[in-house]
Amino acid sequence: MRLRHKPWASEKIGDHPQYVVAQPEDKKGKWNKEFGNDNPIHIEVGTGKGQFVTEMARANPDINYIGIELYESVIVTALDRLIEAELPNVKLLNVDAGNLTEYFGEGEVGRVYLNFSDPWPKNRHEKRRLTYKSFLKLYEDILIKRGEIHFKTDNQGLFEYSLQSFSWYGLHLNFLSLDLHKSDFEGNIMTEYEEKFSAKGQRIYRVEAQYQN
Repeated sequence: MRLRHKPWASEKIGDHPQYVVAQPEDKKGKWNKEFGNDNPIHIEVGTGKGQFVTEMARANPDINYIGIELYESVIVTALDRLIEAELPNVKLLNVDAGNLTEYFGEGEVGRVYLNFSDPWPKNRHEKRRLTYKSFLKLYEDILIKRGEIHFKTDNQGLFEYSLQSFSWYGLHLNFLSLDLHKSDFEGNIMTEYEEKFSAKGQRIYRVEAQYQN
């Protein structure tokens, strides 16, 4: 994906600390205090333009959501959504997901969402895939016991790879769909990519993977 540089993005992000949390390492183990309640915390790794995390927060006011996105030029669009929505139960982090344990304490997160992650199709880039074993270890470190990863993609190769990765790591697959929009799954909230791909008739793959410890 080619990103359009937005030189004003950094300043705008800095102007809205109520939505994009600066220095999230200071919130480690204290996210419920940041939200002002004891509700479960769900995170989306690679939140993109924020449609999914915003609509999930709107649909589930008793859950706190945190969207994580590396690129300022992308997260600023998610910020625009939050400014318009004025939802109290969603925050954004402009950080690298490879450092999740710096921002969340052990057992602090209830669920991890991975939606339409970069497939990194070349073998030499395997370690960058968000379902690679090193990332699965990161999620395990911050998730509650028997926590879950909910994963969606349009990429069959990444989906097959991820199923293998989940299985090798010992996760249990609770739900698996090879064509989500033709399944009986209810309550699906689409991302921007999902709307685009499904409109073209492409299959959407989805799995819920649960840690056993």
